[in-house]
Amino acid sequence: MTEDGTELLTIGQLSRRSGLPVRTIRYWSDEGALPPAARSAGGYRLYDAASVARLELVRTLRELELPLADVRRVLAGETTVAQVASAHVAALDAQIRSLRTTRAVLSTVARRDSTAEEMTLVNKLARLSAAERRRIVDDFVADTFQGVDTVDPDIRERMRRTSVELPDDPTPEQVDAWIELAELVQDQRFREQMRRMIEFNARGRTADTPAGASPWFAKRLIELVGDARRRGIAPDAPAAAGVLDALLGPDGDRAAVLERLQAGTDADAARYRELLARVAGRSPAPDHREEFAWVAAALRTRLGR
Repeated sequence: MTEDGTELLTIGQLSRRSGLPVRTIRYWSDEGALPPAARSAGGYRLYDAASVARLELVRTLRELELPLADVRRVLAGETTVAQVASAHVAALDAQIRSLRTTRAVLSTVARRDSTAEEMTLVNKLARLSAAERRRIVDDFVADTFQGVDTVDPDIRERMRRTSVELPDDPTPEQVDAWIELAELVQDQRFREQMRRMIEFNARGRTADTPAGASPWFAKRLIELVGDARRRGIAPDAPAAAGVLDALLGPDGDRAAVLERLQAGTDADAARYRELLARVAGRSPAPDHREEFAWVAAALRTRLGR
């Protein structure tokens, strides 16, 4: 009993009163979070009413998973509970983001039936920082546009600024889309296809073409073929020749255009745009495959293929 008559408790009595194991109380006491109020003649630890209140605070902070070092700082008055809680919230937020990414990666691996090597790659790509994801796309854009001087600079800049940022809580679908996108833009075959398409599109741009007004082949194709289809013009109809002339010019290399369409360049480009939308959580824009198929059919008719 203390000098003011307050009852002193042994560690066993404190354990029974608090419901905490003796070993836990002893550990916290050894670590300085719960120093004894006194010692018995035999050297045993004794605790007073203030110790009981202190123990409840320690228990609450530990149940909230605050490190014992932070608990000691709070008890020593070196920081406040609010300050420690704020720091812990930030740490938990980071942990939650990591766990959500882990969940999404595992869902992607399960959906793909990935091997151990593929799982390692998926995990690495999913955990890239925003800057690292940016570098992958920047490298793709720089390689694709290198040496093509007549491309509308606005188009080049829009591609460079394309966002590839995964949200803090990515869905498995978004992670899956990012993995496929990263694989696609690093594939040399796709880069070469995109470059051929950009070079073809750039032929319609001259030095006098104002920025933002470059008649991109795909955009022009969609407009012309959309109008032709609304007017009921079939690919094998005589009027389709006029549509091809408006799209390619009277001297355009029909065989080269057909080869490019059949190689699936535009389908790959459509997939690229679709993946960008899915990473951003947006619904993909129409891919206009029917319009491209119309042109391919019209070209085959004129070329006798």
